[in-house]
Amino acid sequence: MKKNIFAIFLGLAMFVSTGARADINVEKADAFVREVTSNGIEEIINANVSQKVKDERFEKLFNQALDLDFIGQFVLGRYWRTATPQERKDFIQVYRELNVKTWSARFDEFKGKSFVFTGSTPSTSKNQIFINSTVAMGEGEPAKVVWRVKQNGDNFKIVDIIIENVSLAITARNEYTAFIKNHQGSVAALIKDLRQKVNAPVASKKAA
Repeated sequence: MKKNIFAIFLGLAMFVSTGARADINVEKADAFVREVTSNGIEEIINANVSQKVKDERFEKLFNQALDLDFIGQFVLGRYWRTATPQERKDFIQVYRELNVKTWSARFDEFKGKSFVFTGSTPSTSKNQIFINSTVAMGEGEPAKVVWRVKQNGDNFKIVDIIIENVSLAITARNEYTAFIKNHQGSVAALIKDLRQKVNAPVASKKAA
């Protein structure tokens, strides 16, 4: 566990800038995440609608709340520089679709539950901050969910979600970098693999 936590913080260090943290409106960042969770995530997962409709609603929410272009460029890492303009466009598109599918299913674990906010943690990244929350899961300790928020003018976007010390962005970066490396540096091969995952049926919780 300690090794995993160390890896997370090492990855976060790679994700942040070396300069001093610029000012960010903490209250507005906190209010933004609260709005996303209460009127977005909680409303969607508790709705008595089909999974298809939930996916469509999550897609709209993710497009509004997450900066998937920013995240996508980060997770592709050094291969972003070697990718062609078309590969970059195709990657961002399929990465966006995969996130909608993945997190639509993942957040379903929180059905009937509410996010409790526990303050914020400063970030050394420019215009970024961590908004902390927990979700009571019925048994054991509440699940910790941390939202990494980036401010651009008056706009706020989520650039990472960390659930129980597992970062969406860093996990994807490690996985994609290893995949591309094992496929002769081919970004096209990664795009094809992600497309197959988008088109594959969602695994049941029992199977997972």
